[in-house]
Amino acid sequence: MLAAVLDQNNPSGISITDVSLPDLLPYEVKIKVKAAALNHRDEWCRQGRYPNITNGIILGSDGAGIVEEIGSKVSQEWLGKEVIINAANNWGDDQKAQSKDFQILGMPKHGTLAEYVQVEISRICEKPGHLSFEEAAALPLGGLTAYRAACYQAKVEKGDKVLVTGFGGGVAQFAVQFALAKGAEVYVNSSKQEKIQKALEIGVKAGFNYKEPSWEEEALAQTGGFDVIIDSAMGETLPGLIKLLVPGGKLIFYGATLGNPPMLDARRIFWNQLTIQGTTMGSDQDFRDMVAFVGKNKIKPVIDSVRPIAKVLEAFEVMAQGGQTGKLVVKVS
Repeated sequence: MLAAVLDQNNPSGISITDVSLPDLLPYEVKIKVKAAALNHRDEWCRQGRYPNITNGIILGSDGAGIVEEIGSKVSQEWLGKEVIINAANNWGDDQKAQSKDFQILGMPKHGTLAEYVQVEISRICEKPGHLSFEEAAALPLGGLTAYRAACYQAKVEKGDKVLVTGFGGGVAQFAVQFALAKGAEVYVNSSKQEKIQKALEIGVKAGFNYKEPSWEEEALAQTGGFDVIIDSAMGETLPGLIKLLVPGGKLIFYGATLGNPPMLDARRIFWNQLTIQGTTMGSDQDFRDMVAFVGKNKIKPVIDSVRPIAKVLEAFEVMAQGGQTGKLVVKVS
């Protein structure tokens, strides 16, 4: 079958090649992938910046398709089902945090950028009927991460003022959509006006350009502060974000692309009863809840573009430049 694999011997970092999958195990299903989508971890793997990477592994964590074959212990009712794939493996039994065996599909195990993928039956859910395969493929990893951040950790409620930083990427996009569906008053920041404009089009109250030195003062003057901030940058931005939280506010972060903060305003944190909470991916229950929430609220992912798998390198290059607004989707079949 045709697949996009990690190939550090290739200057591009990936190769489109023929790959054979192993025999199906008793509790596995074989899915004909209709569409897949990129995440930043795929690009980090391509650049050799992800731990324990292995040449020849099929990249891709996000995917949707049709169950074409089932293992001997899987119910016949799954044959022919349209499904989306939960990329989070081995979360464990503790809802509060993942186990030491936690892994993400697409490295170190074969992922979704291929004509077929094999996963355990516990890793799939039926595709919400209002989503196309391309839209469904955009959902799993980013949607799960955003749902846990906004709905489990932050517990966003109707009327909350929520700031989502770095709008344009997949997780931030979903966090905005989920918070809007909860009835929150949502704001974003971004370095690009076109991304802010897209956020406004889907219902965001206002956006701020974080390249402007006075954006924090503008945000505070306009909103009076935020009940919840969802962030993935950290670094030198943390002190300013803390100042934007109202007493009792929560800062939920799912990444640290700018590194560790240079300082922590401990006095402001304890005096204002603030919560700073880390989060990553999500449990099996989070995934099921997220899919149900998306179905109930008829949420559709923001898609930047769709390409055939033969042009997957173009999608990687767009991600490397950070030029996308929404998800980069690959149509496989």
